[in-house]
Amino acid sequence: MFSSQHTQRLFFYLIAFLVSTVVLLLYIVNPTLLGFIDSSGRDFVYRMRPQLTPPENILIVAIDEESIDELGRWPWKRMYIARLVEGLGEARVVAMDIVFSEREDEETDSTLQAAIKEADNVVLGYFMRNLEGPPPRQSVLEQLERSAIRKVASIDATGTDPLQFVPRYSGIEPNIPEIGRFAKGFGSFNIIPDEDGVYRRSHLVLGYRDGLYPALSLEALRRYYNRDIVLRVASYGLDSIGLGDKNIPLEGDGSLGLNFYGGGGTFTTYSAVDIIKGRVAPGEFRDKLVFVGATELGIYDMRPIPVDVVYPGVEVHATVSANVMEDRYLGDSLTTGLLGALLVVVLPFIMAIVTGRVSNRYAGLGIFAAVAILTIALEVALFIHYSILLSTLYPLLSLSLGYVATEAYRNMVVERKSRFYRKAFSTYVPPQVVEEIVREPERLSLGGEKREITVLFADIRDFTTLAESMEPERLVTLLHEYLTPLTEILFRERGTLDKYIGDAIMAIFNAPHRLDDHAHRACRVAIEMRGKISELGRECQRQGCPSLNMGVGINTGEAVVGNMGTELRFDYTAIGDTVNLASRLEGMNRLYGTGIIVSQATFERTEDGFLFRELDLVRVKGKKRPVRIYELVGHKDEALMEGLVRPFEDGLRLYRLSRFAEAKGLFQAILERFPEDGPSLLYVRRCEEFAESPPPEGWDGVYRAGEK
Repeated sequence: MFSSQHTQRLFFYLIAFLVSTVVLLLYIVNPTLLGFIDSSGRDFVYRMRPQLTPPENILIVAIDEESIDELGRWPWKRMYIARLVEGLGEARVVAMDIVFSEREDEETDSTLQAAIKEADNVVLGYFMRNLEGPPPRQSVLEQLERSAIRKVASIDATGTDPLQFVPRYSGIEPNIPEIGRFAKGFGSFNIIPDEDGVYRRSHLVLGYRDGLYPALSLEALRRYYNRDIVLRVASYGLDSIGLGDKNIPLEGDGSLGLNFYGGGGTFTTYSAVDIIKGRVAPGEFRDKLVFVGATELGIYDMRPIPVDVVYPGVEVHATVSANVMEDRYLGDSLTTGLLGALLVVVLPFIMAIVTGRVSNRYAGLGIFAAVAILTIALEVALFIHYSILLSTLYPLLSLSLGYVATEAYRNMVVERKSRFYRKAFSTYVPPQVVEEIVREPERLSLGGEKREITVLFADIRDFTTLAESMEPERLVTLLHEYLTPLTEILFRERGTLDKYIGDAIMAIFNAPHRLDDHAHRACRVAIEMRGKISELGRECQRQGCPSLNMGVGINTGEAVVGNMGTELRFDYTAIGDTVNLASRLEGMNRLYGTGIIVSQATFERTEDGFLFRELDLVRVKGKKRPVRIYELVGHKDEALMEGLVRPFEDGLRLYRLSRFAEAKGLFQAILERFPEDGPSLLYVRRCEEFAESPPPEGWDGVYRAGEK
């Protein structure tokens, strides 16, 4: 007969088998949500690796803050670009992460053309897109054909068409023929992020119409080594690229996993203005591969990567070239996949053995933590020494589930404790927070965690005046009729009601429970709230009350969220600059005559599906950097886009160029169609004021906001 202890161990091994099987299936399928989390875990391993030294043969020439300060805002006159090309004449290849898609004037365009011809080392970039538009001229297509990939070799004799695997585009934004005429080659600078918005790979081959074209980095390498590109394709997708004696491994879709050397600025970088002004010693660029692009934040060519949230796009191209030059590639997908699967299977059995032999739960917890740390340390070591980047989520998930399941089998009091916490706290904290408490009781202590959230403030306009005109009983009833449906809207989108502040509502999204689309949800809530307030306002007017109007401010960013307060009383809330800015944005609706204002951070996460228009660049009180703010007009509407948003954008552009008379004309034209458009009324007044008293030289167009 088996002893009870032996039977218990058999159950532990059975649990380990079931856990490893389930997690292994998840590992193979990799659902979207888990994929996002796993990618973040791999990024953590990335950040644990010390910074690497990139090859000396690859340099960056940066359109940086120093250059902008000295030469003026971007884009520059092409006379400056011509001088830059002349200054890089000793380089073997100069790859431009810039597109010259429009004419400037005949003189400067000719000057740049002559500089490119004389240098005979320039690879120009262009952008592919899927927007419908007129096809490029034949002269442009002939230029692109000079860099087309024509050599395709099938490695398994299937004759597979590679176009079915690569990202394919129907349109391009090319360089004008005059400037592209004497370029050595052309490459696309499209970089496609992963689904979570982080850039971890670069597609080296892209499709346009019926042709295959190289990325800017690949074309630069082709010209650097003076070797043709040979694309190898198999039935499962693209296999690799041959470039002379170089063999570049690819994923099936033509992408290369990027082995970053560090954050922004890791590559040896020169300021563009120093080259234009002749302040760089001769010979610095001799026989080098030079990438020219923007690193100044205001130009917005920044990409989040695993080791840096604001990584210049030009350094992505440089990273590809450096990886190829040094044969520094990430471990192949087969090796990493098999090693990850091995960890998923082995770790639950380790915990089954530990739990079966260690009766003390605290000792078991300590061993579990030690094994988890050792697992992470192993993955970091593999990445540092062999560039093998394993899954972090699934091995730790398998380990954790194995530990939790075996502990749950042995200790069934967990659910009893959960019922206690629900009963104790559900009467005075939101249900979402109750669930967080049940899962992690230690969060009841004071303190919090830093997390990206979206904060929403909503406030009734002129509530004080409204309150003075109503009886207290009626006022309380009105508040109840107003707050109840708005709170229901908030809860439908899984937002957390932080607090009521008189007639105002403060809500947060992505805390305590995580929401990947928290900014989208906040915008949907704001639009629904605005509609509900309009409905309530009409009903209120029928009853003899003043109309109701509401202002909403939304901001996305990092904040500290958690239980705040004292040992006697605490509350789940969020604090930080993200919250303060959201509150200020809500107040700014009065200035601009708008209903919903969002920050740039929110706009960048939600522009799809909604209609926005840029309102201003404002420097709010307490902040040094200006903030770009937008009005959330509503859901996508082509009529409003063409009739309101685009004309307003044109007017705003002229306003910032100090062409106030022209800008005023555009804003007045908007007012003929939308007489009560608050932003247009405001800019008409500003244009009139600046026409009488022009802004100082070097005016940056930033509005300085005072108190809320």
